[in-house]
Amino acid sequence: MPRPGQLRASVEDNLSDRIAVRLLVRTFPPDLVDHVVAECGRSELRSRRLPARTVVYFVLAICLFWHRSYGQVVQLLAESLNWADRGRNPVPPLPPTTAALSRARARLGPEPMAALFSEAVMRSSAARATCDSYRRWRVLAADAATVSVPDTPDNRARYGATTPVVERVTVRTSLPRARVAVLAECGSDTITKAAVGLPVTSTDPTLARELFTGLSPEDLVLADCGAEDLNLLPAVRASGADLLWRVRAEPPMPWRTAFPDSSYLSGMCDSSGRCHTEVRVIEEGSYFLVTTLLDHEAHPARHLRALAHRYRDFGISFQAVGKLWRDGPLVLRSRWPAGVEQEVWGHLLVHHTLRSLM
Repeated sequence: MPRPGQLRASVEDNLSDRIAVRLLVRTFPPDLVDHVVAECGRSELRSRRLPARTVVYFVLAICLFWHRSYGQVVQLLAESLNWADRGRNPVPPLPPTTAALSRARARLGPEPMAALFSEAVMRSSAARATCDSYRRWRVLAADAATVSVPDTPDNRARYGATTPVVERVTVRTSLPRARVAVLAECGSDTITKAAVGLPVTSTDPTLARELFTGLSPEDLVLADCGAEDLNLLPAVRASGADLLWRVRAEPPMPWRTAFPDSSYLSGMCDSSGRCHTEVRVIEEGSYFLVTTLLDHEAHPARHLRALAHRYRDFGISFQAVGKLWRDGPLVLRSRWPAGVEQEVWGHLLVHHTLRSLM
């Protein structure tokens, strides 16, 4: 039975598909892949028909050709590498079974894919286009999306599922969903940091705290988030960065000093009522902009409203180019949580490849 989204079509002799595979290999060359595999302790102690390097390229290929079966992707990967390398491809001539590929993915784990993403971002940072800026700040965008995963006991235990009870009968109405939160440069739309495999809950922040480690006072973070994400504001300020967040609900903040541009000063308070972070709030229809840029003369409300619209452009790019569509049709293949994380990192690496090309 095909998984959701899979098309049972034969692999066509398509030049563009072969070029796409070669683009992945060019973006993530074998020496870089071997380096991250060794750093993560996944190098083979004995010769295998599916060495770790091959499995890395296989994971990238199943993310790029997400609608095809394992067997079709292996065939395409072997033909593409053989076509370009004149027979010196790392894929075994006899197609491995689906079970063998699943075991090879389990041996690899998600860590080499995450490390490959970090290395690729670091190596391409000097070569890519300059990030958008606002005054002295580099403008970044934080975003999050959810993606459906197969409904297995392991995935359900990790990511949960909606299971309402109707007339004493439990009915599962949705697949488990994993969340990925990212931080990206506005302008180039290059994702620079990600947190993957997060459970989807109604009480936790949509964004992830680990996104904001490594920020600097030269960074300005844009986001479109819920009121619960304001709990992460101290983590952003601890790095010295500033923020401009569009909040979908009225922020629970005491009103203080009003400014002529319709903004006002307020403060983030803890459970005891003690304010720990001063912010400025700008009304925007039924939304509110919350920012740490407190000077209303240096940063008028109209300028910050215009700046906040840049975030929406990134959100569209993240969904359309990255295949991790918000509430979209994509269902990952992986039936266990470590495989889900591995696969999400693969999609982010494909996104990085496409953004580098564009």
